[in-house]
Amino acid sequence: MYVPRYMFFTKGEGVDKEKLASFENALRNARIAHLNIVTVSSIFPPHCHIIDIEEGLQHLEPGEITHCVLAKEESQEPGRRIVASVGLALPAEHGRYGYLSEHHGYGMTEIGAGEYAEDLAASMLATTLGIEFDADKDYDERRNIYEMSGKIVESQHISQASLGAEGNLWTTVIAAAIFVK
Repeated sequence: MYVPRYMFFTKGEGVDKEKLASFENALRNARIAHLNIVTVSSIFPPHCHIIDIEEGLQHLEPGEITHCVLAKEESQEPGRRIVASVGLALPAEHGRYGYLSEHHGYGMTEIGAGEYAEDLAASMLATTLGIEFDADKDYDERRNIYEMSGKIVESQHISQASLGAEGNLWTTVIAAAIFVK
């Protein structure tokens, strides 16, 4: 059985005349192009520790099958704002799992998309912890409820935004939470 013990965040953007090469360039910019990326759903394992990218990359070998939560957006439209974000919410209770969420889209700022992804993760965690909240309230109000419950200890996000490149080129943005054994 494989349960990750470490995780790090990364992000990147890439541009190329070919869609696939644009994605490859985003992976290179995020420093994870040498890995065989496998996307997984949204659970942050109990007892998993967040580390920085430098330490995380030291644990990974070229070609290694590497699990991650990945957000990706791409466009060939010049000037179009694209964004990819991954949010994380961690429970206060030691030994419980947290949630990761991915969000990708058009027109949002990097911070706006990141807060949206963070809100998604915190809302998913809140429902599993039995925290009652009004989904129609804005995230700042819900965040106060989460914090006051004492059940959610931390939330954060990573985001990458870009404007579509000129000249009939593809632009790709990614944000990722990379799991390490």
